[in-house]
Amino acid sequence: MSAVNSSATQPKGPISEVRSAARERQIGMLFVLGSALVWSFGGALARFLSASDPWSIIFWRSGWAAAFLIGYMLKRDGVGQAITHFRKMGVPGIAVSLCFATASMAFVVALQYTSVANILLVQAGGPLIAASLAWLFFREKVSVGTWVAIATVIFGIGVMESESLDGNISPIGGLLSLTISLVFAVATVITRRYAHVEMVPAVTLGVLISFSVAAFNVKQFGVTPVDMLVLFAFGALNLGWGLAMFISGARRIPASIASLIGTAEPVLGPVWVWLIHSETPSLMTLIGGLIVLGALIGHSLGQLWLRRS
Repeated sequence: MSAVNSSATQPKGPISEVRSAARERQIGMLFVLGSALVWSFGGALARFLSASDPWSIIFWRSGWAAAFLIGYMLKRDGVGQAITHFRKMGVPGIAVSLCFATASMAFVVALQYTSVANILLVQAGGPLIAASLAWLFFREKVSVGTWVAIATVIFGIGVMESESLDGNISPIGGLLSLTISLVFAVATVITRRYAHVEMVPAVTLGVLISFSVAAFNVKQFGVTPVDMLVLFAFGALNLGWGLAMFISGARRIPASIASLIGTAEPVLGPVWVWLIHSETPSLMTLIGGLIVLGALIGHSLGQLWLRRS
């Protein structure tokens, strides 16, 4: 017993540090993958809603997400520590909160000018933007394999959405779609760069900002009981839980890989809509989805092989 205690108090060697870093990286990848999985149910949940006012949906969804995130922090940290995290998040935290609030609201407004397919196609460039920003500002290395995977993912999502694309890409719609991709990439890079900053308060502030803006634009606050139940799942679980996992994972892995794994969301989304609502995906959607999944799986296996070699 004394020998065990003695070895436990010894300083960590290089091998232990490498193993610890690898474990952190694996945990980060699992958290980001979990967030993509949770977020991918968004389309299936939205199909259950009868509410027509998008600002009403944002209002209730953001409200439930904020309630979940605040409850999560209070249970995990207690009141005093949660307040301390809010006070210490500083400029990086405020920047992340503004990024997520902007992305949420820009998506709703963009839908007034262009299709979901057009928006998703522009968002497919998110990993490329994140990798470029991380390298440009923080010299975060991006491997050749990651660049190849990013290019393959962009191509795959382009194939997925090719049958749904239309020519109604107004300058406003295109600009808003690019804004969504850019701010999400910026939030990912900041979260990674300031990994020592607790960012759950930041995403909580982000959904509170969306909640407040929606409150000024909503036309009808009242929703049906069924809609409220769906909005609870849409907000607390889909948005709130997804954000908590993404923030917890993105701080542990390079921004390029976090954004790359996040592209599993638009791939899995049509699958849940197909299984839950019997909306059969098109052949191009299936082909594009397989291309993206192949790129993600190939990249993950490549990372594991490099660590073992």
